[in-house]
Amino acid sequence: MRDLQAPGRSPVRSTGAMAATSHPLSTLAALEILRAGGNAIDAAICASAVQAVVEPQSTGIGGDCFALYCPNGSDEVIAFNGSGRAPAAATVDTYRAMGLESVPKRGPHSVTVPGAIDGWCRLLADYGRLDLPAVLAPAIHYAEAGYVVHDRVAVDWKEVQGDLAADPHSARIFLPGGKAPEAGYVHHQPELGRTLRLIAEHGRAGFYEGPVAKDMVGRLRELGGVHTLEDFAAAQGGYVTPISADYRGLRIHQVPPNNQGLTALVMLNLMAKHDIGALEPTGAEKLHLEIEAGRLAFRERNARISDPAGSAGVVEELLSAEYTAGLAAEIDRSHARKDPAEADLAMSDTVYISIVDADRNAVSFINSTYFSFGSAVTGPECGVVLQNRGHSFRLDPKHPNAIGPGKRPLHTIMPGMATRDSRAVMPFGVMGGDYQPFGHVHLLTNLLDHGMDIQEAIDCPRVFYEKGVVVAERGVPLDTVEALKQKGHAVTTAESPHGGAQAIWIDWDQGTLTGGSDPRKDGLALGF
Repeated sequence: MRDLQAPGRSPVRSTGAMAATSHPLSTLAALEILRAGGNAIDAAICASAVQAVVEPQSTGIGGDCFALYCPNGSDEVIAFNGSGRAPAAATVDTYRAMGLESVPKRGPHSVTVPGAIDGWCRLLADYGRLDLPAVLAPAIHYAEAGYVVHDRVAVDWKEVQGDLAADPHSARIFLPGGKAPEAGYVHHQPELGRTLRLIAEHGRAGFYEGPVAKDMVGRLRELGGVHTLEDFAAAQGGYVTPISADYRGLRIHQVPPNNQGLTALVMLNLMAKHDIGALEPTGAEKLHLEIEAGRLAFRERNARISDPAGSAGVVEELLSAEYTAGLAAEIDRSHARKDPAEADLAMSDTVYISIVDADRNAVSFINSTYFSFGSAVTGPECGVVLQNRGHSFRLDPKHPNAIGPGKRPLHTIMPGMATRDSRAVMPFGVMGGDYQPFGHVHLLTNLLDHGMDIQEAIDCPRVFYEKGVVVAERGVPLDTVEALKQKGHAVTTAESPHGGAQAIWIDWDQGTLTGGSDPRKDGLALGF
Protein backbone atom coordinates (compact mmCIF):
# COMPACT_ATOMS: atom_id res chain seq x y z
CA MET A 1 0.00 0.00 0.00
CA ARG A 2 1.28 3.47 -0.89
CA ASP A 3 2.27 6.11 1.66
CA LEU A 4 -1.01 8.00 2.11
CA GLN A 5 0.88 11.10 3.29
CA ALA A 6 2.90 11.27 0.09
CA PRO A 7 1.72 12.73 -3.23
CA GLY A 8 0.16 10.22 -5.55
CA ARG A 9 -3.04 8.35 -6.20
CA SER A 10 -4.43 4.97 -5.29
CA PRO A 11 -5.23 2.33 -7.86
CA VAL A 12 -8.88 2.20 -8.92
CA ARG A 13 -10.85 -0.90 -7.95
CA SER A 14 -14.21 -2.26 -9.09
CA THR A 15 -16.11 -5.48 -9.76
CA GLY A 16 -18.08 -4.69 -12.93
CA ALA A 17 -16.15 -3.00 -15.73
CA MET A 18 -13.27 -0.56 -16.05
CA ALA A 19 -11.70 1.89 -18.50
CA ALA A 20 -8.27 3.51 -18.27
CA THR A 21 -7.26 6.23 -20.75
CA SER A 22 -5.04 9.32 -20.86
CA HIS A 23 -7.96 11.78 -20.90
CA PRO A 24 -10.95 12.17 -18.51
CA LEU A 25 -13.47 12.72 -21.32
CA SER A 26 -12.29 9.55 -23.02
CA THR A 27 -12.56 7.45 -19.86
CA LEU A 28 -16.03 8.86 -19.17
CA ALA A 29 -17.21 8.15 -22.72
CA ALA A 30 -15.95 4.56 -22.50
CA LEU A 31 -17.81 3.98 -19.23
CA GLU A 32 -21.01 5.44 -20.66
CA ILE A 33 -20.76 3.06 -23.62
CA LEU A 34 -20.27 0.14 -21.22
CA ARG A 35 -23.27 1.20 -19.13
CA ALA A 36 -25.35 1.51 -22.32
CA GLY A 37 -24.76 -2.15 -23.15
CA GLY A 38 -21.62 -1.87 -25.24
CA ASN A 39 -18.67 -4.17 -24.76
CA ALA A 40 -14.94 -3.56 -24.43
CA ILE A 41 -14.42 -3.16 -28.20
CA ASP A 42 -17.25 -0.62 -28.46
CA ALA A 43 -15.82 1.31 -25.51
CA ALA A 44 -12.25 1.27 -26.82
CA ILE A 45 -13.23 2.64 -30.23
CA CYS A 46 -15.49 5.26 -28.63
CA ALA A 47 -12.64 6.32 -26.34
CA SER A 48 -10.19 6.45 -29.23
CA ALA A 49 -12.57 8.60 -31.27
CA VAL A 50 -13.01 11.03 -28.38
CA GLN A 51 -9.26 11.32 -27.96
CA ALA A 52 -8.92 11.96 -31.71
CA VAL A 53 -10.80 15.18 -30.91
CA VAL A 54 -9.63 16.19 -27.44
CA GLU A 55 -5.99 15.07 -27.72
CA PRO A 56 -5.31 16.21 -31.30
CA GLN A 57 -1.57 16.42 -30.73
CA SER A 58 -1.35 12.72 -29.83
CA THR A 59 -3.83 10.99 -32.08
CA GLY A 60 -6.46 11.36 -34.76
CA ILE A 61 -8.47 9.64 -37.44
CA GLY A 62 -5.61 10.42 -39.83
CA GLY A 63 -3.44 7.93 -37.94
CA ASP A 64 -3.07 4.20 -37.28
CA CYS A 65 -4.20 1.72 -34.65
CA PHE A 66 -3.30 -1.68 -33.22
CA ALA A 67 -5.32 -3.90 -30.89
CA LEU A 68 -4.99 -7.03 -28.76
CA TYR A 69 -8.31 -8.55 -27.70
CA CYS A 70 -9.16 -11.43 -25.36
CA PRO A 71 -12.84 -12.37 -25.71
CA ASN A 72 -14.49 -13.31 -22.40
CA GLY A 73 -11.17 -13.03 -20.63
CA SER A 74 -9.72 -16.12 -22.29
CA ASP A 75 -6.10 -16.48 -23.32
CA GLU A 76 -7.17 -16.44 -26.98
CA VAL A 77 -5.37 -13.24 -27.98
CA ILE A 78 -6.71 -11.70 -31.18
CA ALA A 79 -4.29 -9.22 -32.74
CA PHE A 80 -5.18 -6.57 -35.30
CA ASN A 81 -2.70 -4.57 -37.36
CA GLY A 82 -4.33 -1.29 -38.35
CA SER A 83 -1.22 0.39 -39.69
CA GLY A 84 -1.28 2.17 -43.05
CA ARG A 85 0.87 1.74 -46.11
CA ALA A 86 3.10 3.89 -48.29
CA PRO A 87 1.53 5.17 -51.52
CA ALA A 88 1.91 2.96 -54.61
CA ALA A 89 4.19 5.59 -56.18
CA ALA A 90 6.52 5.83 -53.15
CA THR A 91 9.94 4.41 -53.95
CA VAL A 92 13.48 5.12 -52.82
CA ASP A 93 14.29 6.45 -56.27
CA THR A 94 11.23 8.73 -56.28
CA TYR A 95 12.20 10.30 -52.98
CA ARG A 96 15.89 10.50 -53.87
CA ALA A 97 14.96 12.29 -57.08
CA MET A 98 13.30 14.94 -54.91
CA GLY A 99 16.67 15.60 -53.30
CA LEU A 100 15.76 13.82 -50.06
CA GLU A 101 18.36 11.92 -48.04
CA SER A 102 15.78 10.70 -45.53
CA VAL A 103 12.00 10.73 -45.26
CA PRO A 104 11.06 14.10 -43.72
CA LYS A 105 9.52 14.39 -40.29
CA ARG A 106 6.76 16.74 -41.51
CA GLY A 107 4.99 17.48 -44.76
CA PRO A 108 3.39 15.33 -47.48
CA HIS A 109 6.27 12.93 -48.01
CA SER A 110 6.02 11.77 -44.39
CA VAL A 111 2.36 10.70 -44.82
CA THR A 112 1.33 7.06 -45.07
CA VAL A 113 -2.31 6.16 -45.74
CA PRO A 114 -4.18 6.21 -42.39
CA GLY A 115 -5.27 2.80 -41.11
CA ALA A 116 -7.26 3.72 -37.99
CA ILE A 117 -10.74 4.14 -39.47
CA ASP A 118 -10.53 0.85 -41.37
CA GLY A 119 -9.42 -0.81 -38.12
CA TRP A 120 -12.23 0.74 -36.08
CA CYS A 121 -14.86 -0.35 -38.60
CA ARG A 122 -13.47 -3.87 -38.91
CA LEU A 123 -13.16 -4.49 -35.17
CA LEU A 124 -16.58 -3.03 -34.46
CA ALA A 125 -18.23 -5.19 -37.13
CA ASP A 126 -16.46 -8.36 -35.99
CA TYR A 127 -16.55 -8.01 -32.19
CA GLY A 128 -18.63 -5.00 -31.14
CA ARG A 129 -22.26 -4.84 -30.06
CA LEU A 130 -23.12 -1.27 -31.01
CA ASP A 131 -23.12 0.57 -34.32
CA LEU A 132 -20.87 3.38 -35.53
CA PRO A 133 -23.38 6.21 -34.86
CA ALA A 134 -23.60 5.22 -31.20
CA VAL A 135 -19.86 4.72 -30.76
CA LEU A 136 -18.87 7.96 -32.51
CA ALA A 137 -21.57 10.17 -30.96
CA PRO A 138 -19.43 11.46 -28.04
CA ALA A 139 -16.54 12.40 -30.36
CA ILE A 140 -18.94 14.21 -32.71
CA HIS A 141 -20.36 16.12 -29.75
CA TYR A 142 -16.97 17.32 -28.53
CA ALA A 143 -15.82 18.27 -32.03
CA GLU A 144 -18.93 20.37 -32.68
CA ALA A 145 -19.92 21.65 -29.22
CA GLY A 146 -16.34 22.13 -28.06
CA TYR A 147 -14.10 20.66 -25.37
CA VAL A 148 -11.86 22.11 -22.70
CA VAL A 149 -8.13 21.84 -23.44
CA HIS A 150 -6.48 19.93 -20.59
CA ASP A 151 -3.13 20.72 -19.03
CA ARG A 152 -0.77 18.10 -20.53
CA VAL A 153 -2.45 18.54 -23.91
CA ALA A 154 -1.77 22.29 -23.74
CA VAL A 155 1.92 21.73 -22.92
CA ASP A 156 2.40 19.40 -25.89
CA TRP A 157 0.39 21.66 -28.21
CA LYS A 158 2.52 24.69 -27.44
CA GLU A 159 5.74 22.87 -28.32
CA VAL A 160 4.76 22.47 -31.99
CA GLN A 161 3.29 25.89 -32.77
CA GLY A 162 5.91 26.45 -35.47
CA ASP A 163 5.05 23.23 -37.31
CA LEU A 164 1.34 24.04 -37.22
CA ALA A 165 1.92 27.61 -38.39
CA ALA A 166 3.67 26.28 -41.52
CA ASP A 167 0.39 24.82 -42.81
CA PRO A 168 -2.43 27.38 -43.25
CA HIS A 169 -5.19 24.86 -42.61
CA SER A 170 -3.51 23.46 -39.51
CA ALA A 171 -2.91 27.01 -38.29
CA ARG A 172 -6.54 28.02 -38.84
CA ILE A 173 -7.90 25.09 -36.84
CA PHE A 174 -5.23 24.52 -34.22
CA LEU A 175 -3.79 27.99 -33.58
CA PRO A 176 -6.86 30.06 -32.69
CA GLY A 177 -5.83 33.69 -32.41
CA GLY A 178 -2.44 32.71 -33.86
CA LYS A 179 -1.24 30.61 -30.93
CA ALA A 180 -1.70 27.25 -29.26
CA PRO A 181 -4.62 27.30 -26.83
CA GLU A 182 -3.87 27.42 -23.12
CA ALA A 183 -5.28 24.96 -20.62
CA GLY A 184 -8.91 25.87 -19.99
CA TYR A 185 -9.58 27.14 -23.52
CA VAL A 186 -12.70 25.74 -25.20
CA HIS A 187 -11.68 24.49 -28.64
CA HIS A 188 -13.96 23.50 -31.53
CA GLN A 189 -13.29 21.33 -34.60
CA PRO A 190 -16.46 21.61 -36.75
CA GLU A 191 -14.73 20.26 -39.88
CA LEU A 192 -13.71 17.11 -38.04
CA GLY A 193 -17.22 16.82 -36.61
CA ARG A 194 -18.68 16.75 -40.14
CA THR A 195 -16.16 14.10 -41.17
CA LEU A 196 -17.04 11.93 -38.17
CA ARG A 197 -20.71 12.23 -39.12
CA LEU A 198 -19.91 10.97 -42.62
CA ILE A 199 -18.03 8.00 -41.15
CA ALA A 200 -20.91 7.27 -38.76
CA GLU A 201 -23.31 7.24 -41.73
CA HIS A 202 -21.22 5.53 -44.40
CA GLY A 203 -18.61 3.55 -42.47
CA ARG A 204 -15.08 3.30 -43.85
CA ALA A 205 -16.30 4.56 -47.25
CA GLY A 206 -17.09 7.87 -45.57
CA PHE A 207 -13.37 8.30 -44.98
CA TYR A 208 -11.51 6.42 -47.72
CA GLU A 209 -13.82 7.41 -50.57
CA GLY A 210 -15.88 10.44 -51.52
CA PRO A 211 -15.34 14.04 -50.42
CA VAL A 212 -13.14 13.30 -47.40
CA ALA A 213 -10.67 11.21 -49.39
CA LYS A 214 -10.67 13.78 -52.19
CA ASP A 215 -9.92 16.55 -49.70
CA MET A 216 -6.99 14.68 -48.11
CA VAL A 217 -5.49 13.51 -51.38
CA GLY A 218 -6.02 16.90 -53.00
CA ARG A 219 -4.11 18.65 -50.24
CA LEU A 220 -1.28 16.11 -50.32
CA ARG A 221 -0.86 16.40 -54.08
CA GLU A 222 -1.03 20.19 -53.87
CA LEU A 223 2.04 19.97 -51.62
CA GLY A 224 3.86 17.57 -53.95
CA GLY A 225 2.79 14.25 -52.47
CA VAL A 226 2.49 11.13 -54.61
CA HIS A 227 -0.72 9.84 -52.96
CA THR A 228 -3.77 8.88 -55.02
CA LEU A 229 -7.45 8.19 -54.36
CA GLU A 230 -6.71 4.57 -55.22
CA ASP A 231 -4.17 4.41 -52.36
CA PHE A 232 -6.84 5.51 -49.90
CA ALA A 233 -9.60 3.29 -51.30
CA ALA A 234 -7.31 0.26 -51.03
CA ALA A 235 -6.45 0.81 -47.34
CA GLN A 236 -7.03 -2.33 -45.30
CA GLY A 237 -5.76 -3.64 -42.00
CA GLY A 238 -5.84 -7.27 -40.96
CA TYR A 239 -5.71 -9.85 -38.23
CA VAL A 240 -2.25 -11.22 -37.43
CA THR A 241 -0.85 -13.92 -35.17
CA PRO A 242 0.41 -12.36 -31.92
CA ILE A 243 3.91 -13.08 -30.63
CA SER A 244 4.75 -13.72 -26.99
CA ALA A 245 7.32 -14.61 -24.34
CA ASP A 246 7.13 -15.75 -20.71
CA TYR A 247 8.15 -13.47 -17.88
CA ARG A 248 7.84 -14.36 -14.17
CA GLY A 249 4.84 -16.64 -14.67
CA LEU A 250 2.95 -14.48 -17.17
CA ARG A 251 2.74 -14.81 -20.93
CA ILE A 252 3.35 -11.38 -22.46
CA HIS A 253 1.75 -10.87 -25.87
CA GLN A 254 2.61 -8.31 -28.55
CA VAL A 255 1.67 -7.54 -32.16
CA PRO A 256 4.29 -8.92 -34.61
CA PRO A 257 6.37 -6.84 -37.04
CA ASN A 258 5.99 -4.30 -38.57
CA ASN A 259 5.16 -3.49 -34.92
CA GLN A 260 8.07 -2.96 -32.52
CA GLY A 261 6.49 -5.12 -29.80
CA LEU A 262 9.20 -7.72 -30.45
CA THR A 263 11.68 -5.23 -28.94
CA ALA A 264 10.00 -5.47 -25.53
CA LEU A 265 10.03 -9.27 -25.64
CA VAL A 266 13.75 -9.29 -26.43
CA MET A 267 14.32 -6.96 -23.46
CA LEU A 268 12.22 -9.16 -21.15
CA ASN A 269 14.17 -12.26 -22.17
CA LEU A 270 17.38 -10.46 -21.24
CA MET A 271 15.98 -9.16 -17.93
CA ALA A 272 14.76 -12.67 -17.04
CA LYS A 273 18.37 -13.82 -16.78
CA HIS A 274 18.87 -11.66 -13.68
CA ASP A 275 17.34 -11.59 -10.21
CA ILE A 276 15.68 -8.23 -10.69
CA GLY A 277 13.64 -8.58 -7.50
CA ALA A 278 16.84 -8.46 -5.44
CA LEU A 279 17.66 -4.99 -6.80
CA GLU A 280 16.31 -1.58 -5.85
CA PRO A 281 13.52 -0.58 -8.28
CA THR A 282 15.10 2.81 -8.99
CA GLY A 283 18.67 1.83 -8.16
CA ALA A 284 21.58 1.96 -10.56
CA GLU A 285 21.96 -1.83 -10.79
CA LYS A 286 18.39 -2.36 -12.00
CA LEU A 287 18.27 0.66 -14.31
CA HIS A 288 21.67 -0.20 -15.80
CA LEU A 289 20.34 -3.63 -16.80
CA GLU A 290 17.20 -2.04 -18.24
CA ILE A 291 19.28 0.45 -20.25
CA GLU A 292 21.72 -2.13 -21.58
CA ALA A 293 18.97 -4.60 -22.49
CA GLY A 294 17.18 -1.78 -24.29
CA ARG A 295 20.25 -0.73 -26.24
CA LEU A 296 20.75 -4.26 -27.50
CA ALA A 297 17.07 -4.81 -28.32
CA PHE A 298 16.84 -1.51 -30.20
CA ARG A 299 19.97 -2.32 -32.16
CA GLU A 300 18.21 -5.44 -33.40
CA ARG A 301 14.94 -3.57 -33.95
CA ASN A 302 16.49 -0.90 -36.14
CA ALA A 303 18.35 -3.43 -38.24
CA ARG A 304 15.67 -6.12 -38.58
CA ILE A 305 12.04 -4.98 -38.10
CA SER A 306 10.12 -3.84 -41.15
CA ASP A 307 7.04 -4.59 -43.21
CA PRO A 308 5.73 -8.09 -42.32
CA ALA A 309 6.82 -9.44 -45.70
CA GLY A 310 10.39 -8.40 -44.97
CA SER A 311 10.47 -9.67 -41.38
CA ALA A 312 10.13 -13.40 -42.06
CA GLY A 313 12.04 -15.48 -39.52
CA VAL A 314 13.06 -12.47 -37.43
CA VAL A 315 10.70 -13.19 -34.53
CA GLU A 316 11.76 -16.80 -34.13
CA GLU A 317 15.45 -15.90 -34.27
CA LEU A 318 15.37 -12.97 -31.87
CA LEU A 319 13.29 -14.84 -29.28
CA SER A 320 15.34 -18.05 -29.42
CA ALA A 321 17.30 -19.14 -26.36
CA GLU A 322 20.53 -19.18 -28.37
CA TYR A 323 20.10 -15.62 -29.64
CA THR A 324 19.11 -14.38 -26.19
CA ALA A 325 22.22 -15.96 -24.70
CA GLY A 326 24.39 -14.24 -27.29
CA LEU A 327 22.88 -10.84 -26.56
CA ALA A 328 23.07 -11.41 -22.80
CA ALA A 329 26.81 -12.07 -23.08
CA GLU A 330 27.22 -8.51 -24.37
CA ILE A 331 25.91 -7.02 -21.12
CA ASP A 332 28.54 -5.98 -18.56
CA ARG A 333 26.81 -5.37 -15.22
CA SER A 334 29.64 -3.11 -14.11
CA HIS A 335 29.98 -0.85 -17.11
CA ALA A 336 28.09 0.64 -20.06
CA ARG A 337 28.82 -0.85 -23.48
CA LYS A 338 30.66 1.15 -26.12
CA ASP A 339 28.65 0.90 -29.32
CA PRO A 340 29.56 2.93 -32.43
CA ALA A 341 26.33 1.79 -34.16
CA GLU A 342 24.00 3.16 -31.50
CA ALA A 343 20.28 3.23 -32.34
CA ASP A 344 18.90 6.74 -32.78
CA LEU A 345 15.80 6.88 -30.56
CA ALA A 346 13.22 9.60 -29.95
CA MET A 347 10.01 10.30 -28.05
CA SER A 348 6.66 10.90 -29.79
CA ASP A 349 2.96 11.11 -28.96
CA THR A 350 0.25 8.45 -28.77
CA VAL A 351 -2.89 7.51 -26.85
CA TYR A 352 -3.28 4.11 -25.21
CA ILE A 353 -6.58 2.64 -23.95
CA SER A 354 -7.20 -0.31 -21.63
CA ILE A 355 -10.76 -1.68 -21.22
CA VAL A 356 -12.26 -4.68 -19.40
CA ASP A 357 -16.05 -5.13 -19.46
CA ALA A 358 -18.45 -7.06 -17.23
CA ASP A 359 -18.04 -10.21 -19.34
CA ARG A 360 -14.28 -9.82 -18.93
CA ASN A 361 -13.72 -9.07 -22.59
CA ALA A 362 -10.33 -7.38 -22.38
CA VAL A 363 -8.91 -5.03 -24.99
CA SER A 364 -5.55 -3.31 -25.29
CA PHE A 365 -5.92 -0.55 -27.87
CA ILE A 366 -3.56 2.10 -29.21
CA ASN A 367 -4.00 4.91 -31.75
CA SER A 368 -1.57 7.57 -32.94
CA THR A 369 -0.52 10.08 -35.58
CA TYR A 370 3.14 9.53 -34.48
CA PHE A 371 4.90 12.85 -33.71
CA SER A 372 2.84 15.67 -32.24
CA PHE A 373 0.20 16.57 -34.85
CA GLY A 374 1.76 14.02 -37.19
CA SER A 375 2.78 15.50 -40.53
CA ALA A 376 1.17 18.84 -39.56
CA VAL A 377 -0.73 18.59 -42.86
CA THR A 378 -4.49 19.05 -42.42
CA GLY A 379 -7.27 18.51 -44.95
CA PRO A 380 -8.83 21.96 -45.44
CA GLU A 381 -12.45 20.77 -45.62
CA CYS A 382 -12.36 17.56 -43.59
CA GLY A 383 -10.22 18.81 -40.68
CA VAL A 384 -8.17 15.58 -40.61
CA VAL A 385 -4.54 15.84 -39.50
CA LEU A 386 -2.52 13.24 -41.39
CA GLN A 387 0.08 11.07 -39.66
CA ASN A 388 3.81 11.12 -40.40
CA ARG A 389 4.51 7.38 -40.09
CA GLY A 390 6.48 7.49 -43.34
CA HIS A 391 9.25 9.22 -41.38
CA SER A 392 10.17 5.77 -40.02
CA PHE A 393 11.09 4.47 -43.48
CA ARG A 394 14.69 4.40 -44.73
CA LEU A 395 15.92 5.61 -48.10
CA ASP A 396 18.56 2.90 -48.27
CA PRO A 397 17.30 0.36 -50.84
CA LYS A 398 19.23 -2.43 -49.12
CA HIS A 399 17.60 -1.86 -45.71
CA PRO A 400 14.57 -4.06 -44.90
CA ASN A 401 12.69 -0.94 -43.78
CA ALA A 402 13.29 0.91 -47.06
CA ILE A 403 10.25 2.75 -48.38
CA GLY A 404 8.39 0.98 -51.17
CA PRO A 405 4.96 0.78 -52.81
CA GLY A 406 2.33 -0.42 -50.35
CA LYS A 407 4.85 -1.17 -47.61
CA ARG A 408 4.16 -0.70 -43.92
CA PRO A 409 6.94 1.02 -41.94
CA LEU A 410 8.52 -0.05 -38.66
CA HIS A 411 5.84 1.04 -36.20
CA THR A 412 6.30 2.22 -32.61
CA ILE A 413 2.80 2.00 -31.10
CA MET A 414 2.41 -1.33 -29.30
CA PRO A 415 -0.45 -2.60 -27.13
CA GLY A 416 0.42 -5.27 -24.57
CA MET A 417 -1.56 -8.14 -23.07
CA ALA A 418 -0.64 -10.49 -20.23
CA THR A 419 -2.22 -13.92 -19.75
CA ARG A 420 -1.85 -16.74 -17.22
CA ASP A 421 -3.52 -20.13 -16.71
CA SER A 422 -5.73 -19.85 -19.81
CA ARG A 423 -7.01 -16.39 -18.84
CA ALA A 424 -6.32 -12.78 -19.63
CA VAL A 425 -4.93 -10.99 -16.58
CA MET A 426 -3.84 -7.56 -17.82
CA PRO A 427 -4.30 -5.37 -20.88
CA PHE A 428 -1.54 -2.75 -20.62
CA GLY A 429 0.38 -0.22 -22.62
CA VAL A 430 2.87 2.61 -22.35
CA MET A 431 2.90 5.58 -24.72
CA GLY A 432 5.90 7.52 -25.96
CA GLY A 433 7.21 6.47 -29.39
CA ASP A 434 10.53 4.66 -29.13
CA TYR A 435 10.22 4.69 -25.32
CA GLN A 436 7.41 2.12 -25.37
CA PRO A 437 9.48 -1.09 -25.10
CA PHE A 438 11.38 0.47 -22.19
CA GLY A 439 8.03 1.40 -20.66
CA HIS A 440 6.57 -2.10 -21.00
CA VAL A 441 9.64 -3.62 -19.33
CA HIS A 442 9.73 -1.01 -16.56
CA LEU A 443 6.03 -1.53 -15.78
CA LEU A 444 6.24 -5.33 -15.80
CA THR A 445 9.38 -5.55 -13.67
CA ASN A 446 7.87 -3.13 -11.15
CA LEU A 447 4.76 -5.31 -10.92
CA LEU A 448 6.26 -8.77 -11.07
CA ASP A 449 9.76 -8.39 -9.61
CA HIS A 450 9.23 -5.59 -7.10
CA GLY A 451 5.64 -6.31 -6.00
CA MET A 452 4.29 -2.83 -6.66
CA ASP A 453 0.58 -2.28 -7.15
CA ILE A 454 -0.50 -1.26 -10.62
CA GLN A 455 -0.52 2.49 -9.92
CA GLU A 456 2.85 2.42 -8.14
CA ALA A 457 4.31 0.51 -11.07
CA ILE A 458 3.09 3.22 -13.45
CA ASP A 459 4.20 6.11 -11.24
CA CYS A 460 7.73 4.80 -10.67
CA PRO A 461 10.43 7.16 -12.11
CA ARG A 462 11.76 6.22 -15.54
CA VAL A 463 14.90 6.43 -17.63
CA PHE A 464 15.30 6.32 -21.41
CA TYR A 465 18.34 5.95 -23.63
CA GLU A 466 18.28 8.65 -26.29
CA LYS A 467 21.05 9.76 -28.67
CA GLY A 468 23.77 8.10 -26.59
CA VAL A 469 22.61 9.59 -23.29
CA VAL A 470 20.59 8.22 -20.37
CA VAL A 471 17.70 10.64 -19.89
CA ALA A 472 16.44 10.37 -16.29
CA GLU A 473 13.19 11.76 -14.95
CA ARG A 474 13.61 14.04 -11.96
CA GLY A 475 12.21 11.36 -9.65
CA VAL A 476 15.24 9.11 -10.20
CA PRO A 477 17.36 9.38 -7.02
CA LEU A 478 20.52 11.49 -7.28
CA ASP A 479 22.69 8.68 -5.93
CA THR A 480 21.35 6.47 -8.72
CA VAL A 481 22.32 9.10 -11.29
CA GLU A 482 25.83 9.29 -9.86
CA ALA A 483 26.16 5.51 -9.79
CA LEU A 484 25.06 5.29 -13.43
CA LYS A 485 27.74 7.81 -14.31
CA GLN A 486 30.29 5.66 -12.49
CA LYS A 487 29.23 2.81 -14.76
CA GLY A 488 30.17 4.92 -17.77
CA HIS A 489 26.77 6.35 -18.71
CA ALA A 490 26.31 9.95 -19.72
CA VAL A 491 23.20 11.08 -17.82
CA THR A 492 20.99 14.11 -18.25
CA THR A 493 17.71 15.24 -16.68
CA ALA A 494 14.56 14.78 -18.73
CA GLU A 495 12.89 17.99 -19.89
CA SER A 496 9.58 16.15 -20.32
CA PRO A 497 8.23 13.00 -18.66
CA HIS A 498 8.73 9.68 -20.41
CA GLY A 499 5.50 8.50 -22.00
CA GLY A 500 2.34 7.58 -20.17
CA ALA A 501 0.70 4.29 -19.21
CA GLN A 502 -2.60 2.57 -18.52
CA ALA A 503 -3.28 -0.94 -17.27
CA ILE A 504 -6.07 -3.02 -15.73
CA TRP A 505 -5.40 -6.13 -13.64
CA ILE A 506 -8.07 -8.86 -13.59
CA ASP A 507 -8.23 -10.78 -10.29
CA TRP A 508 -10.20 -13.88 -11.18
CA ASP A 509 -10.22 -15.26 -7.62
CA GLN A 510 -11.71 -12.12 -6.08
CA GLY A 511 -13.77 -11.13 -9.11
CA THR A 512 -12.27 -7.64 -9.14
CA LEU A 513 -10.57 -5.21 -11.50
CA THR A 514 -7.70 -2.93 -10.48
CA GLY A 515 -6.66 -0.11 -12.80
CA GLY A 516 -4.03 2.57 -13.03
CA SER A 517 -3.46 5.61 -15.23
CA ASP A 518 -0.35 7.70 -15.62
CA PRO A 519 -0.08 11.04 -13.78
CA ARG A 520 2.27 12.15 -16.55
CA LYS A 521 -0.89 12.59 -18.65
CA ASP A 522 -4.33 14.09 -17.93
CA GLY A 523 -6.30 10.86 -17.69
CA LEU A 524 -7.55 8.40 -15.14
CA ALA A 525 -8.94 4.92 -14.62
CA LEU A 526 -12.55 4.49 -13.53
CA GLY A 527 -14.78 1.49 -12.96
CA PHE A 528 -18.16 0.44 -11.66
